[in-house]
Amino acid sequence: MSIAPAVRQEIETRLSAVEADDGVRLLLAIESGSRAWGFPSPDSDYDVRFLYARPRRDYLALSPVRDVIERPIVDEIDLNGWDIHKALELMLRNNSVLSEWIESPIHYRGADPVIARMAELIDRHFDPNGFALHYAKLGRTSVARWLQDESNVAVKRYFYALRPALAIRVLRLDPSRRPPMQLQQLMVEAALAPSVREEIERLVAMKAETREAGPIARVPEIDALIADELARAGEVPARSSSEAFAAEANDLFLELVEDEQ
Repeated sequence: MSIAPAVRQEIETRLSAVEADDGVRLLLAIESGSRAWGFPSPDSDYDVRFLYARPRRDYLALSPVRDVIERPIVDEIDLNGWDIHKALELMLRNNSVLSEWIESPIHYRGADPVIARMAELIDRHFDPNGFALHYAKLGRTSVARWLQDESNVAVKRYFYALRPALAIRVLRLDPSRRPPMQLQQLMVEAALAPSVREEIERLVAMKAETREAGPIARVPEIDALIADELARAGEVPARSSSEAFAAEANDLFLELVEDEQ
C-alpha cells in the first residue's frame, strides 16, 4: 500500500516537529492500522506510530517523563508513539503490537539499528502462547456483542476480529515464529479452505470501497473461523520465560541511553 507523496511529506513534517518540540530522537516511524494490515477503506486514517529515545538526563530525572507522545488527529493523520523504555517493557510482556510495528511494510523513516536488534531479540525469546493470548484479547474486544446479536457488522470491526483470529491460527500451525502483520500473508500461512479465502478476499475488495463504519452482512464461515480461533488461543504452546530475555533487553536499553547525550 503506497502513501501519496503529499501525505507522506506532511507526515514527515509532523514527525520532525515531534523531535523538535519534545526533544526526542525517533528510532522507528511506521504505518499501522488498516493501511498496513492490507484492508484500507477510502476514509481510513493514517495510523502513524513511532518509537523514540530521550536524552539520558530525562531517564535519570527524579520525576519520570511521560512515556507516550500523542498528537490530535488532524486531516486523518493519527500520530503517536512510545518511549523505547515502554516499548522494551512491552516486548518482555509479549506485546504483539510492538512486533507488528517492527514488521510494518510502510516506513516513514529509516529504522535505527537498535530496531533490528530488538527484532532479533524477540525472535529468540518470544512466547507464542503470550502472543496468542494477546491476539485473543484484541479479537474479543472487537467482537464484543455482535458475534451473537447482530446480522450486520461494521466492516472495520469485522476485520479487527478476523485478523487476530488468523494470527492465532498461524501460531497454532507454527508456534516457532511470530505471525505476519498483513492479512494477505496471514491468509497464506493459515492454510484456509478456498471458500473462506475467497470470502475474505471479497470482503477486502468491498472494504476498499466502503467507509470504515459501513455495515456489511456477516458471513457464517468467517463467523465460525473467528469464534473458533479466539477460543483456541490457549492451545498455542508456551515458551518458558527466560532471565536472559530481560537481561539482554536491559543491556540494550542501557547501551542506547548511554549514547543519548
